[in-house]
Amino acid sequence: MSDNQTVPTVEAGQERPLTPDIIKEHLYPIQDPEIGASLVGLGLIYDIRLLPEGKVEIDMTLTSPACPFGPEIRANVHTTAAKIPGVKDVYVNLIFNPPWNPKEMADEDTRMLLGIF
Repeated sequence: MSDNQTVPTVEAGQERPLTPDIIKEHLYPIQDPEIGASLVGLGLIYDIRLLPEGKVEIDMTLTSPACPFGPEIRANVHTTAAKIPGVKDVYVNLIFNPPWNPKEMADEDTRMLLGIF
């Protein structure tokens, strides 16, 4: 899939290109069940790649390699991304390098929510 493929937006009659940012918008509501904050805001989504034929690869991590909710979180990311118009196939890679660090990887709003200044 090229970066200039157009897919319908939520607003009827308008189209915009499918981009990693649009995929992140769709993933933003998914929360880490232990922390109660967005995976995107926490910085757990490392990379999103658009590949030919509607394939999407998402690199993500967990707050800990031993996170008991890992399979559930990964499944939620996969299911949500697969529902985006124009996405035909999704692969979610769990990676742990670099290790997640909320002080460096979480966005400002999420750091404030977590009390990290």
